[in-house]
Amino acid sequence: MSTPDLTAREVAHWAHRAGLPLDGERHAVVATTAQHIHAVVSTLRELDFGETHPAAVYSALPEVPDATL
Repeated sequence: MSTPDLTAREVAHWAHRAGLPLDGERHAVVATTAQHIHAVVSTLRELDFGETHPAAVYSALPEVPDATL
């Protein structure tokens, strides 16, 4: 999936609309960063995770045996 590049002018528009102060010199950098994020998210959406459970199913903490059993 390909989308047109986000221009510095569009970045200025969307930043203003969102109420985010953004210096004019940063518009091009923000546009480039947004395009990179969009490319990464697009790639992730195309991955087939099959039967992989959602992250909420897993715990990073070790299981503690229940002493009442």
